[in-house]
Amino acid sequence: MGLQMREALISGAFAFFVMCWFAVCEAQVGAANGSPPKLSTLFYGHSCPGLEQVVSSTMARYLGQDISSGAPLLRMFFHDCAVNGCDGSVLIASTPDNVAERDAVPNLTVRGYDIVDDIKSQLEAMCPGTVSCADIIALASRDAVVQAGGPMWTVELGRRDGRVSLADQASSLLPSSQSTAESLISQFAALGLTPRDMATLSGAHTFGRVHCAQIARRFFGFNSSTGFDPLLSENYAIRLRTMCPQPVDSTSRIPTEPFTPDQFDENYYTAVLQNQGILTSDSSLLINVKTGRYVTEYAGNRAVFFERFTAAMLKMGRVGVKLGTEGEIRRVCSAVN
Repeated sequence: MGLQMREALISGAFAFFVMCWFAVCEAQVGAANGSPPKLSTLFYGHSCPGLEQVVSSTMARYLGQDISSGAPLLRMFFHDCAVNGCDGSVLIASTPDNVAERDAVPNLTVRGYDIVDDIKSQLEAMCPGTVSCADIIALASRDAVVQAGGPMWTVELGRRDGRVSLADQASSLLPSSQSTAESLISQFAALGLTPRDMATLSGAHTFGRVHCAQIARRFFGFNSSTGFDPLLSENYAIRLRTMCPQPVDSTSRIPTEPFTPDQFDENYYTAVLQNQGILTSDSSLLINVKTGRYVTEYAGNRAVFFERFTAAMLKMGRVGVKLGTEGEIRRVCSAVN
């Protein structure tokens, strides 16, 4: 080996050593300074690179079998984040010693646990003990939106799973189908979200279904001269009666938006403008001074709604997250380790 080549190799090795030494020192200094862990779009880049493909393909399979199975995952994400932050606690099953969130009244109509369990079992075989159930919900809800024609965004990951799940907390913190816009504004404010965020995230009702029993009071025996909620178009109320002929029907489900109920688009706001918001909260968005302008802004303006929705979803996904050594990575999503 020539002298010049030996010198080049020695120089390169020394430079590599110095670079690595400084990198280690920098990491140690960062740890010593207690730099807080953060969510990252690249969190599983090395530890589970096939994660997003598993979630996407599994969601596509379930949606192929039942087009209405996507929206419940988005609802699950909201219901999870609103109680103790986005930590997968909505997935924990009740035990003889504890009634968990999923058995609270507002969560009795939540669906999609089987999809999350399916994804989790695949990931445990591929990357055992690596991906949190909380992150699975975040990814599955994104893919539910995308595969229904909605916007794409890169999900921030790195959440840890919580160990506490209490039905009483869910009952007190989650909104009901009869919530007004003003009460929702207060509930969202407690999560650090604005009236615009609330009005934007309400656009999730652009696809999916709702149980008849949750809305029947609006068009059966309402305290008005017509028996309908005056915030509903009378023609729409009559139509809803034909779709839900029994006011106590707790099994039948009808679309939350009358135009394109299986498509994620801006038509929810068009429906609200036409007094066809199916929930009390939907109708009250239009008449509330803090949110009415967003209904008008988004109706017929898909690009603006999609842009705002992705920003609001990222913001919601940061609520109360557990990071670093907090919580755990559950082996099974329905039970703490």
